[in-house]
Amino acid sequence: MLDGSIGTTRRARRGMLREWRLQALSVFSLAVAFVCLGASLLVLTNLRAIEERWAHAGRASIYLKDNAQAQDVESLKSALVSVAGITSVRYVSAAQARTDFGQQEAGPKAELAALPVDAFPASIEVEVKPEITDAELTDIVGKLRQLPAVDDVETYQAWTERLARLVKGGVAAAALLAFVVFASVLAVVGSTIRLALQRRRTEVEVLKLVGASDRFIKGPFLVEGSTQGALGATGAVGILAALFFVVRGRLDAELAGLVGIEPSFLPWYVIIGMVAVGIILGTLAALLGLRRLVTV
Repeated sequence: MLDGSIGTTRRARRGMLREWRLQALSVFSLAVAFVCLGASLLVLTNLRAIEERWAHAGRASIYLKDNAQAQDVESLKSALVSVAGITSVRYVSAAQARTDFGQQEAGPKAELAALPVDAFPASIEVEVKPEITDAELTDIVGKLRQLPAVDDVETYQAWTERLARLVKGGVAAAALLAFVVFASVLAVVGSTIRLALQRRRTEVEVLKLVGASDRFIKGPFLVEGSTQGALGATGAVGILAALFFVVRGRLDAELAGLVGIEPSFLPWYVIIGMVAVGIILGTLAALLGLRRLVTV
């Protein structure tokens, strides 16, 4: 049985080398299709990472009213320090807020830093433990909004909810794209196998005359189909990796700091999954391509 597998692999390799242009064109077409799918998965991977980061940002900004008294602010800070789950409390005055804004902004927006101090609200920046749940944070925020010195409380929850909806839409789009890619793989590999079989028609007929079984005849073509799928998916991963590292090298560090994460490449299990899907689809496409040309 091992000798048969080795022989099938050798015959498949000879066939692919003999028709390398046809095989290369098929692999290239598959790589393009898998690049589209991989790119969508790469975007979803990073969007999910941002969603997870923002969901556990552990930060809230408490904006104070203009008429808030100093003793009210100190009382609020003391009360916040004693709340379970809050790790840090920092008061930011209106003057400090304007200074920080002016240091962060440049260009036309820098003119905003020249506004009067009264244009910038004083706030208390609060950091909470990452394990604090959204429900617990919502409860804390609700109580803070009821305090007389508090004007508003801002968290990342609203942005997280918007991003979650965006991710759900991206998942649906990726699923649709996956269907299109799978159909393309089946069509490309199936057509390639049928064309290869037509070119080897004489060889196949001779094998059948000497008593070769259909399994023996179909074996090399199945190996070729699975190899095309594997090479196409692997090539797509390589192209994506090259593009990813080029783009990441040009990414502004401030942008990464703004979203809270460094861009990451596809996880290893997604890469293995893409290659496995390529092998399965390539084998299936070869079977479909041989269905009418070789008697089962």
